[in-house]
Amino acid sequence: MTDRVTVVGGGLAGCEAALQLAERGLRVELLEMRPEHGTAAHRTGMLGELVCTNSFKSEDPANAHGQLKREMRILGSVLLACAEEARVAAGTALAVDRHAFARAMTQAVTSHPHIEVVRTECAELPAGPAVVATGPLTSDAFSEAIAGALGQGGLAFFDAIAPIVHRDSVDGTVVFEAGRFGEDADYLNCPMNREEYESFIEALVAADVHEGHDWESVPYFEGCLPIEVMATRGADTLRFGPMKPIGLTDPRTGRRPWAVVQLRREDHAGQMWNMVGFQTRLKIGEQRKVFGMIPGLAEAEFLRWGSIHRNSYLNFPGCLSAHGSPKERPELIFAGQLTGVEGYTESAASGILAGVNLARIVDGHEPVVPPPTTMLGGLFRYLRETDARRFQPMNSNWGLVEPLPVEIRDKRRKRQGLAHRALEDFEAWAVQVGASGPAGPAGSPPVQAARSPASRLSARE
Repeated sequence: MTDRVTVVGGGLAGCEAALQLAERGLRVELLEMRPEHGTAAHRTGMLGELVCTNSFKSEDPANAHGQLKREMRILGSVLLACAEEARVAAGTALAVDRHAFARAMTQAVTSHPHIEVVRTECAELPAGPAVVATGPLTSDAFSEAIAGALGQGGLAFFDAIAPIVHRDSVDGTVVFEAGRFGEDADYLNCPMNREEYESFIEALVAADVHEGHDWESVPYFEGCLPIEVMATRGADTLRFGPMKPIGLTDPRTGRRPWAVVQLRREDHAGQMWNMVGFQTRLKIGEQRKVFGMIPGLAEAEFLRWGSIHRNSYLNFPGCLSAHGSPKERPELIFAGQLTGVEGYTESAASGILAGVNLARIVDGHEPVVPPPTTMLGGLFRYLRETDARRFQPMNSNWGLVEPLPVEIRDKRRKRQGLAHRALEDFEAWAVQVGASGPAGPAGSPPVQAARSPASRLSARE
């Protein structure tokens, strides 16, 4: 039985998988093509680099993303540990200084004695036990290898990222600090009256986008729609979406704005601020013109323009098993956004599970998936049971988990009930299958406990 495994991809899922495997005593070769071979979205060669938002979303356990984080902590997530080191203020959300976060992730992986990071582009699927977590920006050569092995090409969609502005260039006489319903003051708010909003929407819809694709046929993921695409769906779509003014009061008027653009900090120093929900495919000149119409941003210095890039994902229910492997190769596990999970934490969580399962397979055990009463289990049930003809990426939401046996009408109480059950069931499952990590429930075994690969490796060292 081998004690050497391969992980392809140094993103969130790949890093989580590599550390899970290494902590279980396996020797890991982590293949990452950057910086020798870059992508359209990455800017550095660091592991775990964030290319879209700097937010990992809510930590409230009654929120689906908050519950997923609780499950990830039980499994010993490196992402969440690094995020705490790089955290910036963002109310109830977990947001980070993206550069500090990537540095922490890189250090966590490269300093582990059982992990060797090899900077090279992988053009063929590994022959032995492996996790493939190359993400939506998988290179053309490796995409072809995957498509050939699975007997079909991956589906494709397009992803857009939001602009970032410099804090000093924001007009402080217009923009105000506040969180919704006074919960926090970690956001900057650009208020709009009705006339300003309607003029903005008109300009946004009329603005030029990048050419070269049939944009009308692009199957965008609904959770990451470009702002201009949302604007075409109706005059009030944005006002009831990312520009909703609910819970905010403009101190200049003492009233709620008609609409609001929120800015969320990107770094510890509070110099860089992300335009929340403003992912876009507008040309740069159009971004300057249209976004300059936003009150408080007329003279904004854009540190990063919004952009669009190609994302790919596999048809999970059509070609992968319940734990993410081709049926004829259970020891080859796909993880991360490539499998059709959408979002940072979702990708990382699937990487953790891939690491757990590859270690189990190497050790002669069957792979496992959490029960569908949990958030991670519900997500994997969606991946394996959705109609392959209509498969689309999915992120965490309470609709994925089993409903409660007793109906609760109050939404908040219902979600609290779902979260309480999910936590209990996940803790019990993690202990039962020996998947609890260092941050697991009280009394659970450490990662290396009862892992014979670790025992075999220790005996040789």
